[in-house]
Amino acid sequence: MNNIEAFILAGGASRRMGTDKSQLLIERQTFTERIAETLSQVVDSVALVGGSGSNFPRVADVYPQWGALGGIHAALAACKREWAIVVACDLPFVTAELFSFLAELRLDHDAVVPVQQDRRPQPLAALYRVDPCLQRATELIEAGRRRPLDLLDAVNTRWVEFDELTNLDQAERFFVNINTPSDYDEAIRGHSL
Repeated sequence: MNNIEAFILAGGASRRMGTDKSQLLIERQTFTERIAETLSQVVDSVALVGGSGSNFPRVADVYPQWGALGGIHAALAACKREWAIVVACDLPFVTAELFSFLAELRLDHDAVVPVQQDRRPQPLAALYRVDPCLQRATELIEAGRRRPLDLLDAVNTRWVEFDELTNLDQAERFFVNINTPSDYDEAIRGHSL
């Protein structure tokens, strides 16, 4: 795993939440701290793209206000290794086991992307090979495109179906996405703040 760096996307307006999602608490940790601790079990370098209020190394957007694809691009542009793990700050239940498993599937691919139980791809809990993905992300952004799925359609992507993840502990919670106050209330039920 020494050819992988990890990046947490902590930018974004958090309009539906009404407050910075990266700083929400669960079990006395911010979402960002929780995800960083998880990633630190897999890699030795974790940085934040955007966001505020934490002590992690920061990466600035190359294309500000460009949404998720802009965040992925910033991570890839800052990455000094062959691969980057990119995770959204509003996925607090991802695990080290998930990323270890995804990393095992990298061979002969440019991206490794899990697919949620509802069949939606999850490009913000994925691995990207820097060289081909950065070049293609730059081309897409300069062409006015914003969707991470456009990037994944343009490179050799290994889609990891949810059925392949079900034997991993807590798989049903990996992609619980916290976007609204009610999402947060439901997610923290049974957890301490």
